[in-house]
Amino acid sequence: MGEEGKSDKRSGVDASGTRRAFLASAAACCAASAAAAGAEPDRVVIPGVDRSRAREPMYEGVRIVLSHMGERYSPAYIQGISGGAFRIAGICPCAANCSLQMDTPNLIKLLGYEYEQHILGWTGDVDDAKRNMVALIPRIKESIRAGRPVLLWYAFADTAYEVVVGYDDKKGVFLGRHMHQGPRDGLAEAKQTRAEEAASVCPAFGAIFIGKKTGKLNRRAAEIAALRAGVLRRMGAVVPARRREEIAGRRLLPPRLRLDPPARRAVRQGDCGAAREGFRASAPCCARVRRRGRRARRSRAADRLAVS
Repeated sequence: MGEEGKSDKRSGVDASGTRRAFLASAAACCAASAAAAGAEPDRVVIPGVDRSRAREPMYEGVRIVLSHMGERYSPAYIQGISGGAFRIAGICPCAANCSLQMDTPNLIKLLGYEYEQHILGWTGDVDDAKRNMVALIPRIKESIRAGRPVLLWYAFADTAYEVVVGYDDKKGVFLGRHMHQGPRDGLAEAKQTRAEEAASVCPAFGAIFIGKKTGKLNRRAAEIAALRAGVLRRMGAVVPARRREEIAGRRLLPPRLRLDPPARRAVRQGDCGAAREGFRASAPCCARVRRRGRRARRSRAADRLAVS
């Protein structure tokens, strides 16, 4: 008989039975370890994500995400080429979403990146938004675990694309950044279903997942297009519905805000704080276009809160 079949008479234990028990125990431990490795963690936070450096609702979030992906665009430059620096639409920092040269996905395409947009529902589609949010939450968590921040409309504070950088399932919240935070503020948190609530007051634009880079920004063309649009707007050459909303937004300002210089500065810093720098950062080769912009702004005395 082989050694494996012999019994250990000193201990009274069958050696082959002991080995089988050990192997079974080891297999159970391996299975438990594999299950534990495959389990989703309760809390994940992507480290090192920048904060908002421009109080603007549509484009600054894109800069934050791309900055984490290795791009080095300044807040002023993004505000310049998107046209955000040259528009103002009222006294609320989120009011800039009423006056756009381009929407957020178009800026992402302009910068040469792929994206996926998951819209929850349009204004009034509350039930649709709730249903779609159920499927969207796991997708956001998956992106966070992969180290990619997500743009989520109305995630924490405002009708804006805010940046989700983590989640905590024990609290049931997303963690991230929004435009009202200061340099000393920690991560904002809000319940994971908050974005669906936007459908009761405005379109619930949901989430944007920025993917890989597939193209390259044509800087000169983008800069000239932004400056041209800004000049035409200041000259009053283009008056679409959004322009009327912008003018209506300014009329909401009480007289003391129209006349008080510190208040005017505060409004400019709130809605287009990077305007002056953005104008200088965009298209340095286009001095003629910039001169037309300055003349147009001087000729619009009624446009008291325009970019100066």
